[in-house]
Amino acid sequence: MIHGTGIDLVDIDRLKTIIEKWDRRFLEKVYSPQEISYCMKRAVPAVHFAARFAAKESFLKSLGLGLGMGIRLKDIEVQNDSQGRPVMNLYGAARAILSERGVTTTHVSLSHGRMQACAIVILEK
Repeated sequence: MIHGTGIDLVDIDRLKTIIEKWDRRFLEKVYSPQEISYCMKRAVPAVHFAARFAAKESFLKSLGLGLGMGIRLKDIEVQNDSQGRPVMNLYGAARAILSERGVTTTHVSLSHGRMQACAIVILEK
């Protein structure tokens, strides 16, 4: 049974500007070390950071929450499985809220073009 869905769209150039201005300070506040490492190895890191940011926002929306409502973005991690498919790893309050709500499965899909990145998250009970 579907518990929640969330979708988000991120402007890649806007995120790139934020990263250029705040550098590691921003990255380390929002992304896990594994996410930073993965994105920095890509030809255009901002594209991959933007897709992961969209996934984090989508996750919050799937719970009916927004930024600053109890879950740190860093506690929502997007990695790739052995086939390259994105998966969410959740920590802290993010994991606790899913447990409280009886959510057993999290689905995430990422996409991007030259200017925008998007993500959708579906939560199942």
